[in-house]
Amino acid sequence: MDALAEELMQEMNVKTSFTIPLFGGIPIPESVFITWVIIAVIAVLCFVFTRNLQIVPNTKRQIIVETAVEGMNNFFYGILGEKGKAFIPLLETMAVYIGFSNMAGLVGITPPTKDLNVTAGLAIISIIMIEYAGIKVKGAKGFIKSFAEPMPLIAPINVLEVFIRPLSLCMRLFGNMLGGFVVMELIKLIVPVIVPIPFSFYFDVFDGLIQAYVFVFLTSLFIKESIE
Repeated sequence: MDALAEELMQEMNVKTSFTIPLFGGIPIPESVFITWVIIAVIAVLCFVFTRNLQIVPNTKRQIIVETAVEGMNNFFYGILGEKGKAFIPLLETMAVYIGFSNMAGLVGITPPTKDLNVTAGLAIISIIMIEYAGIKVKGAKGFIKSFAEPMPLIAPINVLEVFIRPLSLCMRLFGNMLGGFVVMELIKLIVPVIVPIPFSFYFDVFDGLIQAYVFVFLTSLFIKESIE
């Protein structure tokens, strides 16, 4: 257990991949470097899968891509409706990034979402998007007045909720990813051979994709509540 505790503390520490020799040295955290790699991979995949697209799909590649994109568009449009459709591309981008990040463990890379700074950054982006949606649809005056709905008495609670939402989004994603790591380390301690493989696949793929879904789903629900 001492070894597990030490491993957990090392996992929570922010690791530096390399340092840019400018202004006395700019350290680049491992999570940032891996994020750059993930962005590059997604960019390459986008280039490969969107080459030579036809108005009428005639390849399996285009059919698969259009089915996936249309499925996500319909999912978010069903939640946000016409008023919130402008936020769909950003939600889809976040879903793809979080999904790829959570599955990075399949190739032996530490998922960026195990870094609290990354999940906090995603949560901040989400809350800015949520509050911006409310201001855009209701106007600044209407947005401020909405804090007093349904009655002025609960205005402090509504204001507090603005800060609680990003915290809950951040800690939910970070906690689940870190929890998966702890469970995997316990399994490796008890049964170090063969058995951990399917569990690793579960936490990296199934649970990782679920966490990406939950994050963007809750964000879209908060946006819908903000623009209603």
